[in-house]
Amino acid sequence: MKRILSSIIVSAFPIIALAQYSPDEGVGGLFMLVGSWIGMILPLIIALAVVWFIYEVFRYTIVDNEEDKTQAKRQMIWGIFGIFVMVSIWGFVAILQSTFGTDMGYGSSIDIGDLFAPFK
Repeated sequence: MKRILSSIIVSAFPIIALAQYSPDEGVGGLFMLVGSWIGMILPLIIALAVVWFIYEVFRYTIVDNEEDKTQAKRQMIWGIFGIFVMVSIWGFVAILQSTFGTDMGYGSSIDIGDLFAPFK
């Protein structure tokens, strides 16, 4: 597990090094850069959580052992809870941004062209 985590962190270094941030943009530019990264990563995390939930549903239907069924059921419940929390917080942040007029152009909807903008 440590090797996988360290591989993910090391693979993120080129993205960080090639960022289109310059110090003259100030702290606001840095926040917008981090926000755009979060805006790109969050849908991926939610998609992975949905795939995990579907995997546990299949595992629940396939296994015969009662202990494995209980474990799969527990994982499904935590999967539903995790997806609910992620989507709720994402929606709550979007509501706050629209209420206070601080929408910075990310977070509420993602255009497929925006995903490739850092590579242009």
